[in-house]
Amino acid sequence: MLFNSIEFLIFLPIVFLLYWFVFKKLSIQNVLILIASYVFYGWWDWRFLSLIILSTVVDYILGLQLKKTTEKKQRKRLLIISLVFNLGLLGFFKYYNFFIDNWIEAWEAIGVTMHASSLNIILPVGISFYTFQTLSYTIDVYREKLEPTKNFIAFASFVAFFPQLVAGPIERATNLLPQFYKKREFNYDFAVSGMKLILWGLVKKVVIADSCAVLVNRIFENHQDESGLALCMGAIYFAFQIYCDFSGYSDIAIGTSRLFGFKLMRNFNYPYFSRDIAEFWRRWHISLSTWFRDYLYIPLGGSRGSLKIKIRNVFVIFLVSGFWHGANWTFIIWGGLNALFFLPLLIGGKNRKNLNEVAATSILPSFKEILQILGTFTITTFAWIFFRATSLTQAVEYIQNIFNFNNFIPDVIRHKKIIPFLVLFVIMEWFSRRQEYAIVLDKKYRIVFYMLFAFMILYYASVDEKSSFIYFQF
Repeated sequence: MLFNSIEFLIFLPIVFLLYWFVFKKLSIQNVLILIASYVFYGWWDWRFLSLIILSTVVDYILGLQLKKTTEKKQRKRLLIISLVFNLGLLGFFKYYNFFIDNWIEAWEAIGVTMHASSLNIILPVGISFYTFQTLSYTIDVYREKLEPTKNFIAFASFVAFFPQLVAGPIERATNLLPQFYKKREFNYDFAVSGMKLILWGLVKKVVIADSCAVLVNRIFENHQDESGLALCMGAIYFAFQIYCDFSGYSDIAIGTSRLFGFKLMRNFNYPYFSRDIAEFWRRWHISLSTWFRDYLYIPLGGSRGSLKIKIRNVFVIFLVSGFWHGANWTFIIWGGLNALFFLPLLIGGKNRKNLNEVAATSILPSFKEILQILGTFTITTFAWIFFRATSLTQAVEYIQNIFNFNNFIPDVIRHKKIIPFLVLFVIMEWFSRRQEYAIVLDKKYRIVFYMLFAFMILYYASVDEKSSFIYFQF
């Protein structure tokens, strides 16, 4: 079920009313959330519910078994079972076709014809997200940072919690699971803040991301016939599309959770105002970045050890992050490029230089900060070309055509309608950058803006092509 669909518009109020006005007992509310989450997910394909349930049962049992033993070898064995099971599930559904296809191509490159064929396995929506969520539970129980739960309904609800089930934020068990144990009271201000987030998330998705998507699809599909300037604009439009698409989803997920009394972690913090790539990754997809930091980067040694070890760890973290996004060499190159961009900061010891807020004491950024922001945005957008391209061939051709200066100027005019929206969006985000989200408005004008936003969502939802969220494919 999509957040920007009629089905969700009907589903959400029904669950909300049942939750607060019919089922007031905590245990029954948790059962309702679990049923609603399975309905939400099963609306896409009910057959894949079995994977979520299987993953839930396995990690629930392993958590209880970890509690029963203090013997180190046994505890490690239980952790390995969880890792093999969850990563095996993810690997089979997400990467089987990729490895088989590459295996065949490798043999064909040396003249050997292989007759093996892939199974054309369907990728279950959200498997990368709920797999990491259940893994965080088992790892934290193993590390004795979290007591394993005996409440199966609470645990199953944590794994399948519908607002963030299919595209995050990837919640830690230490944060979200305890919220299922506590009695939840309806809080008007908290719910209103959730509604604002939902509204702003829909503006970003329906008005900005989907409008950009129409142009991006056209430019990338016809990249061989487009001018260099149009290709540059296509890459910039995609930078805005993926940001507004994914952060819009996160806003709606966080806002929806607030309607039910849950607090999820922040996933984006105005990343396009970053002054270097290290700052960008502290502000972009925060739940995934911190997941990799805590469960992969730090166990590898993090920023400790020799420079060689540090460089190895940075490449591991970015390449794994790229591969996590999809079974395609384009994502691996995208991860590798980000590691390369990070390298000068690491070697120079400047990767934690920009921890403070940009233009913290002024309205506008300094000239130096403008150059830093534009520089970071440029290299990030360059890497997005690989993220968006369907193949390495398309990505390389796209970049080659950008630098075809014989064909640089013409044909950008037909893409200009979206530009005023993007400029207004950037201005609005800039002046809201110290706030949690960009829809905190002065009391005198907020009703007018809310009505305007609602009208824009309805208008664009009716005239533009409705598209799924990009991160559903991961």
